[in-house]
Parts: sequence; C-alpha cells; structure tokens
Amino acid sequence: MQNTRPILAWETLLDLAPAAADAAGPGRLPALRDRLEHALREAIADGRLPAGAALPPSRVLADALGISRWVVTETYGRLVAEGVLDARTGSATRVSAGWADAARPTSARAVAQDPAAGAAIAPAAPPQHPRFDLRPGIPDLHAVPRSRWTAALREGLASLPDRDLASAFPFGHPLAAAAVAGYLGRSRLIDVEAARIVITHGATDGMALIAAALHERGHTRLLVEDPSWPRLREVARQHGLEPVPVPVDADGIDTERLADEAARTGARAALVTPAHQFPLGAALHPARRERLVSWAREADGLIIEDDYDAEFRYDRRPIAALQRLAPDRVVLIGSLSKSVSPALGVGWAVLPPWLSLADAPPAPSTIDQAALTRFISSGDLERHLRRSRVRFRRRRERLLAALAERMPELPVSGIAAGMHLVLGLPSGVVAADLIAAAPEDLALTALSRYVVASPASEALVIGYGDLDDALVDEAVARLAALIRPH
Repeated sequence: MQNTRPILAWETLLDLAPAAADAAGPGRLPALRDRLEHALREAIADGRLPAGAALPPSRVLADALGISRWVVTETYGRLVAEGVLDARTGSATRVSAGWADAARPTSARAVAQDPAAGAAIAPAAPPQHPRFDLRPGIPDLHAVPRSRWTAALREGLASLPDRDLASAFPFGHPLAAAAVAGYLGRSRLIDVEAARIVITHGATDGMALIAAALHERGHTRLLVEDPSWPRLREVARQHGLEPVPVPVDADGIDTERLADEAARTGARAALVTPAHQFPLGAALHPARRERLVSWAREADGLIIEDDYDAEFRYDRRPIAALQRLAPDRVVLIGSLSKSVSPALGVGWAVLPPWLSLADAPPAPSTIDQAALTRFISSGDLERHLRRSRVRFRRRRERLLAALAERMPELPVSGIAAGMHLVLGLPSGVVAADLIAAAPEDLALTALSRYVVASPASEALVIGYGDLDDALVDEAVARLAALIRPH
C-alpha cells in the first residue's frame, strides 16, 4: 500500500548525551551542534528516520530538545550541504532518499548479510495470493465495503461519549450488543436481550470463551460434526474439551449417533453448524433440529451453534437460528469474518440466561465496537449482505455450469448456500496427489483436511468466495486439465 505523504518524524528520540559524539577527542566535550548532528545521523542510519521523513521545523525541535534554535538551523544547514537532508523552499526538511539507503547498516537493508557465511539473505517475500483461489472459508475480499466501514469508524468514534474513551467493556459495549441484538432479531428471528450478548473478536474467540466456561463446570468432552472446521475443535481441546466425532450426512449431523456417543462418553455439549454444514454443505433437517434440542434438554446439555454461512442462502430465505427453538439450551456464535472480512476482527456470542462468564479476554477496542454499532444501525451490513447474496448466487451458478460442461461425470454436492461446494473425484484419484501436482496459481483443499475420524471420500472442497467472476471459467478449465490425466 503506497503512501505518498511524508512521514512526520517529529517524535523521534534524539540522544544528545556527551558520549554520543567522539569528534572532540579525549578530554573534550563535543559541541552541542556536533552532538545533534551525530544523533540525526544515527537515527537515519538505524532507520528511525527513514528516507523522505519530514523533520520538525527548527523552532519546534529546539523547543523539544531545550536548546538554541541556532544550533538546530546550523546542524540542518550542514547536513543539507552534505546531501544528508533535503531542504526546499516552502517544504519541510526531509531525509534524502539516497543518503538514507546508503547510511543504513547492512543488517537493516532490504538484503541482509549472514555474518557467519557472508551470503546475502533476501527478506521473506510476502505470500503470493493465488490467481485461482478455490480454497473455502475466504470471503470476497474485492468486495469488502471499505468506504462504509471507514465511515462507520469515523462516525462511531465521533459519537462516543468522552467517558467511554477511558472505560473498559470486557464483555462488549452496550450499544454494540444492542445493535447485534437488533440485527439477529431481524435476520435470524432471535428474541434476545442485549445483556445476553458478548462482543468477541470472532467465532474462534467466542468458542474459546464457551469452552473455558464449560470446562469450569466440569465438562471434559465436546460432540463435534465429522467432518468439520478444525480450528474450533482445536480451540475446544486447548480449553480442556476433548472432541468426540459424530458423522454427518445429507441431512446434517446424525442426531441418533449423537445421542449414542453422548451416552457412551458422557458428553453434554455439542458444536454444530445447522444452517449450512461445513464442509459437506447440508442444512440440518427439521426433524433433526427438534431431536437435537430434545437431547440437550434431556441431557441437561448445551448446543453451540456456529452460525457459519447462515446469511447466504440462494434458493430460499435463510432459516431461523436453532437458538430460537431453545434459548436456554443454545449458544449462538457469529462474526463478520465470512460475511464481510476477517480483518475486521469482530463477532458475538449469544448466551443462555443461566450461563455467565466469570472472566473474559479483552473485547475488541471500543472504537471498533462503535464502528460495528454504526455499521449495523445504518443498514450498511444488511445492504452489503444483499449485494453479496446476488453476487455469490450468480458466481455459484456459473461455477456449476462450468463444472457440468467440462467434468459432467463428477458429482457436486451441497445446498444452494454459502461460498463453497464439494466436488467428488474419479475412482482411484487421491485429492492430496492432485493438490501436490497443482500449479502454484491454483489453490485447492481436500475434503480429508476436515475429517476427525470417519473415512472421507476423495473430494475437493471448492471455495468460490474470493474467486473473481471473470476467472471462473478459466479456473474450472485449469482444474479439469489437472484432473483429466487421472
């Protein structure tokens, strides 16, 4: 990201101690001007004053250092004469670009030297984004509503009372919780008080809170869908809950097997994705929704509803949250990570009345929560979701058409929802082998990556959230070319 404005280096610390310059020789105190010159050269050499950085006006620097303005102007003049600094009429005095590069020690340059081997070590290059990114779980990064989130940040900050800028809200700002409660009431048909909502950094953060609370209450196991998103399972394990896998089929999690595994292991908590199962793409059958809630009541248990992809249903309106059926037995966790961007780092957890959290890690910053409040209350979130649904539906249809044209013999599964589908592979083809043979610009994920214990069929989980519309046909063509030899 290029920034054409100069860096204002007015707060750079400069060491003017007598030992900072040695030009005066033994037994002599270096002149103040020499010490300031040495300090400026040091700051440029170690990168604290980078190329193009604007230095403070001579009067400002003199006041900050408690020295004569004459000392500063003389020092600036000497360094300008040598080309260390660049001074132009009507502009700030800046660090010369050429001099800053030359003065910086080798260890701080773009190419470093290994002191042991003397070989040039190139810095780690930023990861390259694959041109054909078919990995699941990535939203449309090209369509992130940057301007609206920026406006929400600005307006949210401006509207905060002064006292809130010095207050801590460990479980979330009340206004943010109220905005989330209103949004969930409209979109997921949840009737919940804002006091039952905790503002989190995202679904993973919410899972950590709930897992820790369950472990404190004596829970040691957690029933999980198999296959499922591994990160939440890992978080549960880190907080003392051992995952117990339960198979998933075309109707979602097998509730009969869930009851059996619960009886066998003593597990009284389950993590599910009823709206759109990840990765198989099923919606939990209505009868199983009822059975799951009945099990939780009979077992004095708790259901953790990961609201993954719930906003994106293309063949009908999104269904109500499972939490609506049993507010006393279901925790709902959600975020803006998949619907907008994980970079926003905000989410929520809706708790049942009896579940209280003794401790909570730091919530998102008050300013980010103010932005979330504004983003929701202004209608920007729901406008973004409506546009996203149209875009993803068309992209999914185009992807299905391209797959049907080039690989009609391969099965495709998953309801018309979300940002991914599952592509079965020909008999004898191993997904891991395909991924290993794929070119660098084609990113793929095997279904087996999400398996807990049950054997998985050889398939690819194809994500199209961040796939450019203009590249859909070419992406499928490259995928077909990869599979065809097998």
